[in-house]
Amino acid sequence: MPESIPHARQGASIGQPITRRDGPLKVTGQARYAADNNPPGLLHAVLAVSSIARGRVAALDLAAASAHPGVVAVMTPDNRPALAQDPDEKTSPLAFRLDLLQNDRVRYAGQPIAVVIAETLEAATEGATLLAPRYEAEPVRTGLDGDGAFIPAAIGPGMPAEARHGDVEAGLAAAGTRIEATYETPAQYHNAMEPHATVAAWDGDRLSLDTPSQGLIWAQERIAGLFGIPPGNIEIRSPFLGGGFGSKGLMSGPQVLGILAARLAGRPVKLVLRREQMYGPVGHRGPTRQTLRLGTDRQGALTAIHHHVRTASSRFDDFFEPAGQPTHTLYASPAIATTTEAVRLDTGTPNFMRAPGEASGSIALESAIDEMAQALGMDPLEFRLRNYAEVEPISGKPFSSKALRECYAQGAARFGWQGRPLAPRQMRDENGLLVGWGMGTATFPAIMFQGQARVVLRRDGSGLAETGAHDMGQGAWTALAQIAADSLGLEIGQLEFRAGNSSQPDAGIAGGSAQTATAGTALRAAGEDAVAKLAALAMEDSRSPLFGAGNAGVLARGGRLLRRDDESRGESYADILARAGLEEIEGRGSGAMDPAVQEHYATHAHGAVFAEVKVDPDLGQIRATRLVGAFAAGTIINPRLVRSQYYGGMIWGISFALHEQAVPDRRSGRVMNANLAEYHVPVNADIPSLEAILVEEHDPHVNALGIKGVGEIGITGSAGAVANAVWHATGIRARRFPIAMEALMGMPS
Repeated sequence: MPESIPHARQGASIGQPITRRDGPLKVTGQARYAADNNPPGLLHAVLAVSSIARGRVAALDLAAASAHPGVVAVMTPDNRPALAQDPDEKTSPLAFRLDLLQNDRVRYAGQPIAVVIAETLEAATEGATLLAPRYEAEPVRTGLDGDGAFIPAAIGPGMPAEARHGDVEAGLAAAGTRIEATYETPAQYHNAMEPHATVAAWDGDRLSLDTPSQGLIWAQERIAGLFGIPPGNIEIRSPFLGGGFGSKGLMSGPQVLGILAARLAGRPVKLVLRREQMYGPVGHRGPTRQTLRLGTDRQGALTAIHHHVRTASSRFDDFFEPAGQPTHTLYASPAIATTTEAVRLDTGTPNFMRAPGEASGSIALESAIDEMAQALGMDPLEFRLRNYAEVEPISGKPFSSKALRECYAQGAARFGWQGRPLAPRQMRDENGLLVGWGMGTATFPAIMFQGQARVVLRRDGSGLAETGAHDMGQGAWTALAQIAADSLGLEIGQLEFRAGNSSQPDAGIAGGSAQTATAGTALRAAGEDAVAKLAALAMEDSRSPLFGAGNAGVLARGGRLLRRDDESRGESYADILARAGLEEIEGRGSGAMDPAVQEHYATHAHGAVFAEVKVDPDLGQIRATRLVGAFAAGTIINPRLVRSQYYGGMIWGISFALHEQAVPDRRSGRVMNANLAEYHVPVNADIPSLEAILVEEHDPHVNALGIKGVGEIGITGSAGAVANAVWHATGIRARRFPIAMEALMGMPS
């Protein structure tokens, strides 16, 4: 088991609301994103993409495109450089099949069918238009109803399509109160401010690449396999990402096409997706239809929960939205079952999208829990507390820590929940708008990947820490530097922090809310390794005031080592290194989840979100006006950054409940609103008063730092809270999301 640590760690940085170290670079325009790089001799590449969803490309007007002034080459299946690996080969459970111009088949709308390479972006864009593709189209499948060809959907590696505990049917039969309800969530598309981009340059069999990546080493290994070169021949630079949300976790087809274009042209090439090209080849959140059956006894205790999920993947690959996941862990019940089935559609393959499974599953589960509370005539918070899970229901494992009761109490008190009327349509504001209050429980697993880090203590008293971490805007450059500084006993201003390059130690992937725990644990271990080596130098040197302090041990603080039993005796790092004739001393460390923790504990972050909405009784227009979230996520490295992450998640929850959906044309399979004018996400006017409460929680098991991730949990309670508030305002239970005005039509004024 990881060593227990005090909640308030000794050090100047951890727990402090330090402002972003990368902030000045970003506000002054000095932070370089992938597409900001322009090496000498740069060419520009533009994708030509399919306007049909299934069939084949019958013809391209290559002559017209090639004749355009400035066009250097047109890459098609006929002249694409050879690959060492079939793009349709599944090289690992997490590797997706890629569309890399391997043939003339079209598998979804928006699939790349050619790449035009030119001296200027304008010439490449015009050349792509001149290709004027002709197709042989085939009938498409676009809806969740499909044609009855449903398949059991294994929702991930080691995650079966069905999970059961107890006898659900018996529990439902014995229930005094039962409900059954079906909820639908739409396809949603990653819309990071920064689209996928590639700036690629070859030098023989060595590749230099600027591209946004949430997983540098995973990307390096995927490229190495495709091109048949050693991973060490590939340098990937990704110091900053303009958002990722899962879509940049694995290499996508367009990124690799940029590399292929550079190989074909023999010059550096830049390829940047247009906004509408984000809707297809780089993943999305799959649609779901979820049916929940709940039963309770006369006292309101759950007797059974059955959560059935129907979702979709592409015809040619596998990713199934794991929407049943929250039901495994949130509410105590003697019988729980989750089942997942899927239909294959003519669409790009879904992918990880912020809180995959938990976001879509929790809005359905939290709505169903609210419906059961209504059926019982109970307050929604009282019903949740009645069914509070002291151990993880599906597994029976104890939680490594759980402060959800405190989240409920602090969030409800701050929001003023105690004054909420039980019946709907009881509150109006001064303008006659209907007011509703709703709540939702938040949860997300606390996971870790495997990561490494390197640190250096220098003779001048400064330090260096490096790990191949990724900053998508969440503040990794700051939070990880805080951990490294404290592990070295330095002020954060004395530390140089480097990240975002594949030549640095592997930090794992920035996904699953796991990067701070993974890379942070590695940095802590590396710092302790460096300090231990430095202490050994001092304790074995008779000239040092620390000589012979082995039994007592030493502390690292303020650039000095101090005896634990007598802090008046110590010396600076600089003096120790100078006397040893060394310029620096290095430490290495790694971070990963302890298998014993995984075996014996359920590790989750928790929270509670309370929402207020106002609804125009005549128009059905909905506005979220106030959200209060209380979250417990172990050790908080930087409360300023954590609140920012919670706010981002809560805003996405509002978006999930009220705004966001892709609208497919059922005849053609094309997304009809593939732009930010019609694919609605919240703007400033849509965002209410937000408050995030950081509930204190100490977890002695989850990892050495006690960290749980915070990047995704904010969505999981917020979407359901907003949906439940809409019911409380109107008395109408919307079960299709996002909630549209027409769903509320017909309600009395």
